[in-house]
Amino acid sequence: MERDPAAAAAAPVKQARSTGEDITRTRTFEMLARAGIFVRGVIYAIIGLLAIKLALGDGGETTNQNGALKTIAEQPFGKVLLVLTAVGLAGYGLWRLARALLGHGREDSDDFKERIDAFASGVGYLILCVTAISILVGSGGDSGSPKEQTGGVLGWPAGRFMVGAIGVVVIGAGLQQGWKAISHSFLESSKTEQMSESVRRAFTALGVFGHLARMVVFVLIGWFFIRAAIDFNPDEAVSLDGALTALGQASYGPLLLGIVAAGLMGFAAYSMVDARYRKV
Repeated sequence: MERDPAAAAAAPVKQARSTGEDITRTRTFEMLARAGIFVRGVIYAIIGLLAIKLALGDGGETTNQNGALKTIAEQPFGKVLLVLTAVGLAGYGLWRLARALLGHGREDSDDFKERIDAFASGVGYLILCVTAISILVGSGGDSGSPKEQTGGVLGWPAGRFMVGAIGVVVIGAGLQQGWKAISHSFLESSKTEQMSESVRRAFTALGVFGHLARMVVFVLIGWFFIRAAIDFNPDEAVSLDGALTALGQASYGPLLLGIVAAGLMGFAAYSMVDARYRKV
């Protein structure tokens, strides 16, 4: 009896999907995902705290996610903390990729757009995990600044269009953060029914404040990428730390930087609480 070629080709895919389903339903995988959400909060807390110190003139500095990992490594028992952070980042990244692949987790399901978001997030956090490992083994974890990377892309055919498109996508992601804040749609991913009324109110306020702060920095980063494309100048492309620095240099800069930094701290607190209540 001849085997159906299409069925034979689909068999490995079905097997991989079945294996993925089994893994995502384990308690260990759930705990890794929750650890990753908590670690995300820790990273944003470091970024926000340093920015607040800068806004107050207390010797702080702006940094991005990579800088936050280096800050963790510099603390007492830094290597142990960074190992735990790397494990959390790996868990979060793999959980997000599994959601992108399967379209659901143990407690929640995703539409097409959410699966795309999950894929981008998963890749980003796995890159951060690799950065943490690079710091641990002493290779520094630097993968090139946005200026260097943008400078290379600008030299490609249609490079200016690609850099500009990246800026538009990042601004779109920022506006999405703003919509989540205004609509309170971020609450749909958490088990708010298990919260007390006081916890729910605080959780909602922190989520709104934090998502609005992320909207500001995302829109700024996207705008700088668009400017880099228009002016054909890679020096104008920045990451999170550059966006915060630019905010601090604007009119009423310290005040604006302080508000956004406090919002990032709010997002950090929201993430830490969400590690307990997130639908995974």
